[in-house]
Amino acid sequence: MVPVQDGSNNTDRLLVPPQESNPTGSGSARSRQRQGSPARKLGMTRRQKDRKDFKDPEDPEETERKHKELELKPLYKELLYTIKHRLGKTNSSTQYTDTQLQEYIKEAFRMTDDEHKSLSEKVQSTERPIYSLKVTVKEAKGILGKDISGFSDPYCLLTIMHQGQEPKGGGVPSKPQKAVVKDSGQHGEVFQTDIKKQTLNPVWDQTFKLVFENITSGNFHLEMWDKDEEVSLAQKLDEFRTNFHGLKRMIKDAKKEKGTDDFLGNVVLKLQDLHCTEDRWFILQPRTETYPDRGQCHIQFKFIHKERDETLSAGRSAYVNYSGILQQFVQAHISKQQDSSPWKGDLCGEGTALLEHYAAQNDISPFLQDLAKWVAYSKLYQSLEVDSTVLFQQLTSIEYHWDQQELPYQQKQELGDSLHGFLQYGLCLVSKYRDIFPPTPKTTPRLHTLLRVLVQICKTRAFQKLNPAQFDLHDEVTDAVLNGTEEWFNIKKGLHQPMTKDLQETVSALSLLIREVQEDIRLSKDVWNRVFVSAVQLDVFTIVYQKLDSLLAVELRATLTQLENNMDQSLANSLFPVYLSLQTIHNNKAYLQKRGKLLQLTSFHEDFREALPYWLNKAFTTTLERVEKAVQVDQLKPLQTGSVPIKHSSSAVDLAACLQPICQLWEQLSWPDSEEGFMLMVKLTEDICKIASNYCRLLKARVKDLSETSDPGNAANRLCVVVNDLEHLRLVLNRLPQQLNWAGLRERTRNVIGETQFQNTLPSQLQHTQAVLNREIRSAVDTLGKKIHTDIESYVRRMATRHRLPSRSTEAAVDPLMRYLEEELQYMNENLVQENFNSLLTPLWTNSVKILHQVSQKEDSSVVYFQRLQFTLQCLEQCFHAEGNGLPLETLHTEEYKTLHNHLMLNSMTCQQLIEKFFERKVFEQKVCHGEKYGAVTLIASYKRSEQKLHVEVLNAVNLIPLDSNGSSDPFVQLSLEPKHVFPQVEARYTKIKNCDLNPLFEESFEFVVSLDQCQSSGACLLVTVLDHDTLRSDDFEGEAFLSLKAVPGVSGGGGPDPNPAQIRLPLLHPKPNSETTLKLLEARKGEREAQAFVRLRRQREKKSQEVQTTEMMKKLVV
Repeated sequence: MVPVQDGSNNTDRLLVPPQESNPTGSGSARSRQRQGSPARKLGMTRRQKDRKDFKDPEDPEETERKHKELELKPLYKELLYTIKHRLGKTNSSTQYTDTQLQEYIKEAFRMTDDEHKSLSEKVQSTERPIYSLKVTVKEAKGILGKDISGFSDPYCLLTIMHQGQEPKGGGVPSKPQKAVVKDSGQHGEVFQTDIKKQTLNPVWDQTFKLVFENITSGNFHLEMWDKDEEVSLAQKLDEFRTNFHGLKRMIKDAKKEKGTDDFLGNVVLKLQDLHCTEDRWFILQPRTETYPDRGQCHIQFKFIHKERDETLSAGRSAYVNYSGILQQFVQAHISKQQDSSPWKGDLCGEGTALLEHYAAQNDISPFLQDLAKWVAYSKLYQSLEVDSTVLFQQLTSIEYHWDQQELPYQQKQELGDSLHGFLQYGLCLVSKYRDIFPPTPKTTPRLHTLLRVLVQICKTRAFQKLNPAQFDLHDEVTDAVLNGTEEWFNIKKGLHQPMTKDLQETVSALSLLIREVQEDIRLSKDVWNRVFVSAVQLDVFTIVYQKLDSLLAVELRATLTQLENNMDQSLANSLFPVYLSLQTIHNNKAYLQKRGKLLQLTSFHEDFREALPYWLNKAFTTTLERVEKAVQVDQLKPLQTGSVPIKHSSSAVDLAACLQPICQLWEQLSWPDSEEGFMLMVKLTEDICKIASNYCRLLKARVKDLSETSDPGNAANRLCVVVNDLEHLRLVLNRLPQQLNWAGLRERTRNVIGETQFQNTLPSQLQHTQAVLNREIRSAVDTLGKKIHTDIESYVRRMATRHRLPSRSTEAAVDPLMRYLEEELQYMNENLVQENFNSLLTPLWTNSVKILHQVSQKEDSSVVYFQRLQFTLQCLEQCFHAEGNGLPLETLHTEEYKTLHNHLMLNSMTCQQLIEKFFERKVFEQKVCHGEKYGAVTLIASYKRSEQKLHVEVLNAVNLIPLDSNGSSDPFVQLSLEPKHVFPQVEARYTKIKNCDLNPLFEESFEFVVSLDQCQSSGACLLVTVLDHDTLRSDDFEGEAFLSLKAVPGVSGGGGPDPNPAQIRLPLLHPKPNSETTLKLLEARKGEREAQAFVRLRRQREKKSQEVQTTEMMKKLVV
């Protein structure tokens, strides 16, 4: 039996590294302080490479020929050799023939047919490699426990067996055979792993190289065994005590021979079914069905060339060849791309298959493959369009392999140089990010990925191990951005450098430079800052803003110094865009994250104080010229644009537009000094008021010019337009405090400007101008209303002429006035804005009320006359109110209107209506009377609807006035239903006389037969009169009371047909002489007997009341 060889974890080294010096020594270049630029800082941590002497440039064709001979052809032969002796399948889904692979490399290396044929013949004559299967047994899991303890001591046996070496008998032997590998030691090499004690999940991670001759006839065998060692009887009994369940296994162990290992499972694979590289779990197969589930084993395979012809590329390592092949394949692939998009790391299937075969045959580790890809891709990134994500992926792979495999010394140096070189190149790109990565959706993500690559490089343990010197990427990127910003600024400054020393050209050059800076700051805030913050946590906006702030401040003050004592209107106009751009730049400081540093442009407005008066003058003169031109071309006709007509003319619209730039000037200046800002606002407000006053003057002159050649109708139309224009200007001025933000200015200046000073300047200026406008508007409205006032008076007086009263109806008499008003008011409504139309309606209404009041004061006027006036007042009220579209009712119902309305209403009533009005008034006075100066009378009253009878019971009277000489009275009560024209058939009723009694008790009942309609008539009441009986002369008047019949139970709704009577106490009243308006109106109607009779009775009662009061007064005087 051939001795079993132990596996080894060591891989063949390409280059043995020399002893490394102590990296922390005091003399090491890696411990030096960092220099200023990124290139110098990076150079401190790496050795300077040997530089060859410069030679004269060779002919390009000769250079290409040498490159093909020395570089490409050796690689080409390596690939032909790889194709000829390739083993296993690739991991891709497509498998390629030798011809396909040869055609691919022929095109990729740009070889001619003759060159290909020549090189192929050379490869055919080379030595055949020694084929080997590199097997790494990594681990197993879930294996059987063969020992009494339930665990095993597993180890593996590995070998490759060819046909003829395996047990005879064909496919499946008649009897299961376990020790196939153990018993085949005489046929070939058998390798054994270490023995792992007492485990069911062993980990070996051991590698073996198994040489074979023919891949088609060879099979790979792996057997797993449990190592069985001889133990004493005492040890077995001790195991039995601790593990009772091991009894059965112990009995089985007793039967087998001592020192015989237990079979755990095997793996048998055909070599031709394996891939060139394979890494996966395999199920352990049983030899019997007793324990079918025997666990899994993790194995890694790789077909390698143990020995390979070294004449193909003499003096080169496999790693160097792999890197050269990779670069050639990538360049060929990129050159064949149809579009200009960056390469994303993919290769065609043939290239990928060849790289996989070459790496496997030469046993190039995944780490070295990723290193070669990183080096190749990072170099290609500097010359071709390569997507940064490709670099990021390779860095991630290098970081993954760093602790798993030790790199050879030469590759360590290459990796360190490559990482540092790319950092240097990346920082150079970052410094020029404005030009290389313009702010587009396509290029901005590329900058973000590049920054992530730089971050990932600095985070990798390879970079930290290979470059121990201090390196802060945040500081390096900051320096790159600062240097790039200064370089960019200087380039833009040179681009816009003035060609001459002309001051105007100097200002223009400064303006263009500041616009470039303004746009760059905007892009830094909106685009670049998100990229840098996301990738490297760097606030690039703050860095760029502060740098450009300092550079721009120097340039600004140098330019403005040249303008001192040379300022004029032209230069000031050119400086205004400069100021606005600086204002925009200064406003962006709100987005700064670090505000500890004082910005040099903080007080930039101070440099423009000399130009400020010129800016204000320019705004004023320009606006005034525009207003004058607008009035000159204005025809004073309403604008009829759109569905809603505009009632003012074109100049009013132009005026509002002309004033707007002055308001915008205040916003654009945003003068930071509060006291100077207040004076600036005073100047702007003064200019606006001057323009408004000048507009009024120009408008009046324009009306006069146009009216000279037009008829009176057109003159009235123009006057309406002028009124509307002035009203529009007034509204514009009313919005001025809000547009100019006076409230904000008041808050800013509260500590430097007193409230009195503030109010006496800004508001007073505006109020004065508004007062002038209001006077002009009122004057124009009065002019429009004068003619209408006169016409209304004429219509009213003609309508009320006495000789027209019998011949015309009231409606016919009022119709001319109403038609005239309708036409005039409709015209005014169509030609005046609502505010001016309302201002015209109010005096018209007031004047109309005065005219009607004057006409209504005629004496000896008939009822028809007042009815006509009353109807006229109603029509005028409806006309001026216009169903809510005209004057509101609150405005119409003035005190003069109420007085006139009441006067006309009373005079329009008939005699009977006035009498009813009189008694309604008396009933009201009775309700509001609370004292009992003249005593009181108590009644019980009710009305029975079924009988149509009013029942009244007089109970008593109290506190009567003594009217007889003996200090007492002889009272009785008179009951009468009023008005007489409502109760013509009802006579008065009287109680009995109670002699010498000031508190008489009557208790007498009376019934009046009256209908319900009579009781519910207007003014219907029960007149209760208390009299003092005198024998020799007429009865004296004690007092009277009025009870509304509507208040009697049974008259009003509810209560049933026979309601309960109500007891009512009524204070006695005395009439006041000449206090009743209705009596005066009745008294004026001399020709109506009923009126005169009623007045005569009431005057008599007033007279008796006066006598009683006189008597009482005399008694008090005597006392």
